[in-house]
Amino acid sequence: MNIIDLFSGCGGLSLGFELAGYNTLLGIDNDKAAINTFEKNHKGSIGITTDITEVSGEEIRSLVGGKSIDVVIGGPPCQGMSLAGPRKLHDPRNKLYLSFIRIVQELQPKAFVIENVPGLVSLFKGAIKDSILEEFQQMGYNVNYQILNSADYGVPQTRKRVFFVGLKNGDKFTFPEPKIFFENDWINAEEATCDLPLLEESLGNDIEHYTSDPQNEYQKYCRANSDVIYNHQATNHNEQTKKIISLVPEGGNYKDLPEQYRDTRKFNVAWTRYHSKKPSLTIDTGHRHHFHYKANRVPTVRENARFQSFPDNFIFYGNRTQQYRQVGNAVPPLLAKAIAEELLKYLS
Repeated sequence: MNIIDLFSGCGGLSLGFELAGYNTLLGIDNDKAAINTFEKNHKGSIGITTDITEVSGEEIRSLVGGKSIDVVIGGPPCQGMSLAGPRKLHDPRNKLYLSFIRIVQELQPKAFVIENVPGLVSLFKGAIKDSILEEFQQMGYNVNYQILNSADYGVPQTRKRVFFVGLKNGDKFTFPEPKIFFENDWINAEEATCDLPLLEESLGNDIEHYTSDPQNEYQKYCRANSDVIYNHQATNHNEQTKKIISLVPEGGNYKDLPEQYRDTRKFNVAWTRYHSKKPSLTIDTGHRHHFHYKANRVPTVRENARFQSFPDNFIFYGNRTQQYRQVGNAVPPLLAKAIAEELLKYLS
């Protein structure tokens, strides 16, 4: 089955589909560094950096050489979802969502998959969610949605996202049940990353080496096609920052700090240290609020990629800030794989 990935970023969603046996034809995003990463990791796929509101279905067909497009996937940003009222979705500020809908209408794929933040479901008492369902149902798609926790699908991260899946053949998609991919119910932060250098004494090099053989099935998955480690360099924190981090216990945050440091950052996730025996929290795009469960630093790009379930042979390009953003914005590939495998049952 051929897919195209709109708002692709570096391509976590499409990678998950590829792990399930799909073929990615095209990725579109306005982030040049992310598209560079997309193209280098999705061999044989085309990556386009452009404003999606300017792209037509006809242009997409031309770009993929007339090949059939079976599934359209993507995570349109939800900025602008800020108006109540009878035609919520058609406010001009919602043009990114509207572009996804328009392209599906023009291409008429067998199915589509949208990923977004869970808050979309309840926003304005469900008005945006209802508008999305209505738009696609008018096009002839039977649409179902569900909020999924990535930790339930083998990802060492408690990241929740809503997925909308629409089918053209009249069937109603049933989401995959939580499944144990590996040996535990949930993979924890230590299991995900303990074979990577801790980088306590050095900041690391462009290429690093594993500190042990794979310790579990999850690490075997990550290392299946990789002999060395890329994107694993530590942030050079100042001494004050390292001192404050060192005072936070595993699983703790700013509330656990001595009083003189407690007000240095004032919000609920400030100075949060991951717990080694739990999955990571939802990783951010590099805001430096979450810290390694043991080392006194933020996780590296590679550690975040492990928390997202990217295999180690998926290399991130651009500067460090761009790499963190790419990883943080991505859909966890193993979560995408679970949805893609279930979707195949309806497409074959």
